[in-house]
Amino acid sequence: MPNTDFKTVDEYIATHPEEVQAVLQLVRTTIRKAVPDADEMISYQIPAYKLRGGRVIYFAGWKQHYSLYPASDELVEAFKDELAPYEVNKGTIRFPISKPVPVKLIEGIAKFRAKAAVARAKQGDKAS
Repeated sequence: MPNTDFKTVDEYIATHPEEVQAVLQLVRTTIRKAVPDADEMISYQIPAYKLRGGRVIYFAGWKQHYSLYPASDELVEAFKDELAPYEVNKGTIRFPISKPVPVKLIEGIAKFRAKAAVARAKQGDKAS
């Protein structure tokens, strides 16, 4: 059984084949650049980014694709044209490993999710 008790994103990425590792590193770098203040961690045994305690975005690598989560209805609507070539369902966006990483799109998605996380955190602050 493969190791699934990851402590770091590096450990997670290292379990994938080399070509997938390169793609996941680019996805990771893109998210960190888009949301530099986010905390990077492992959550649900995949890489996750949180801001002010709120979840921003997760990613995971698979054999044929990598995924971003969660894809809310608002996010899918906001990026519907850019997401048209990709599989989007049940809160998941799937990108083929074999295609170039859509860096600008992932950056935009991460920023969109970060803005929503900050807004949720502010709402929580007001409720206190």
